[in-house]
Amino acid sequence: MTVQSSPAAAGRYIAAIDQGTTSSRCIVFDADGAIVTMAQREHRQIFPRPGWVEHDAEEIWANVEQVVRQALADAGVTAGGLAAIGITNQRETTVVWDKVTGRPVHHAIVWQDTRTGPQLHRLGDAYGEQRLRERTGLPLATYFAGPKAMWLLEHVDGLAERARRGEVLFGTMESWLIWKLTGRHVTDVTNASRTLLMDVHTLRWDEEILSAAGIPAAMLPEIVASAAIYGTADADVAGGALAGVPVASALGDQQAALFGQTCFQPGEAKCTYGTGSFLLLNTGTSAVTSQHGLLTTVAYQIGDAPAHYALEGAIAVTGSLVQWLRDNLGLISSAAQVEELARSVDDNGGCYIVPAFSGLFAPHWRADARGVVAGLTGYITKGHLARAVLEASAWQTREVVDAMNADSDVALRRLRVDGGMTANGLLMQFLADVLDVPVVRPAVSETTCLGAAYAAGLAVGFWPDLDTLRAQWRADAQWRPAMDPAHRDREYAQWRKAVTRTLDWVDDPD
Repeated sequence: MTVQSSPAAAGRYIAAIDQGTTSSRCIVFDADGAIVTMAQREHRQIFPRPGWVEHDAEEIWANVEQVVRQALADAGVTAGGLAAIGITNQRETTVVWDKVTGRPVHHAIVWQDTRTGPQLHRLGDAYGEQRLRERTGLPLATYFAGPKAMWLLEHVDGLAERARRGEVLFGTMESWLIWKLTGRHVTDVTNASRTLLMDVHTLRWDEEILSAAGIPAAMLPEIVASAAIYGTADADVAGGALAGVPVASALGDQQAALFGQTCFQPGEAKCTYGTGSFLLLNTGTSAVTSQHGLLTTVAYQIGDAPAHYALEGAIAVTGSLVQWLRDNLGLISSAAQVEELARSVDDNGGCYIVPAFSGLFAPHWRADARGVVAGLTGYITKGHLARAVLEASAWQTREVVDAMNADSDVALRRLRVDGGMTANGLLMQFLADVLDVPVVRPAVSETTCLGAAYAAGLAVGFWPDLDTLRAQWRADAQWRPAMDPAHRDREYAQWRKAVTRTLDWVDDPD
């Protein structure tokens, strides 16, 4: 698909929809990439059974319409003032809907969900685990979207037959939103690369994998570039607020953050700290196969240009561990209070928390693991627990960086960070200390939305090229390592010991 100019490119602003794990947002950006307005609305987290996580896709769509209307109204912008709208989304979360009515056939199954163990075993037996990794760049893990579609086809009455007849559509959340906005059924290469169904080298659905998975090709979206015009928003969407505006980009949230951080050159990396944390390293136009537990994923594709790839380390639980401290234990009343509570003590008191709530992701990929609090003594207070919560995010990042350094020719020299947790200065300093590299936060911390806006702007000619976007990047804060190396090594050894306590906890992860 070719990047092209649009008459609406005369608009002064770009809007970006960020459909995330816990909320949906809309941010309006100006030509300098600065935030004009932002609106946000949370949606429910549905937990039918332990390890199962679902969302109501219709609730999410209603929230998206509401935040779009609010953000544009607050900015005083009408559809005519928008050059384009871009989309970024929680990846792997899977929805299947009726092609005619648009009604989802089941709640969306969220990326954190662990129910698909039996489907993974069958897929591995039918196709081969190593062959799957070579073809898709991904390990067999409950994380990915394809096995979630397999589960739905097997457990929703009559769905498999309806899928064969072409009556239902499958997609991740950006596909759902684009369909609702434009009526077109597409997915971009970054999200398609998270399904276990796409050949990461050809950027096409793999017919042999589809056959092994029992997924009819008729229900799958067309795979398109990350920056391209997919269509224009219908007049009845969001009360007409987007009528005629080109929908011109889609990127999985972590790829969008890489793009928003302007990591366009091989060797540049970023880590986003949200519900989970995700470290991506641009590897250029080559799909590098990891030997140390990382994922090979598509970073982005601009129009008809070759796709860029990334190595990724995915950590399931970071920001959601702070939410757990707030909502499940009641030790804080707001997420922001965790830093104050953690600063009430000088160290973790010998306490370590490994949040393997849904198993361990990169670099371990252990579905049998479950979370532990290790090193508890009578000395431990809620301040120590708060500090251990923050330190868990940094130590998990260290494990991924070690794997990335082992896979890459050049060791990480600096880490660009973004996401809500980067407001926590204590965490950022600890992160620099355990990585032993500078940690840099950009002036625009909402890099996920910014990346979607940048890609949409490129597609319609709002911004001319990548160099223009790179020139707009500015640092807001930087933290330099200050920890004694011997102390760092001792603490890391303790962390790794705590990780071993999480393993083999679930006898049957399925």
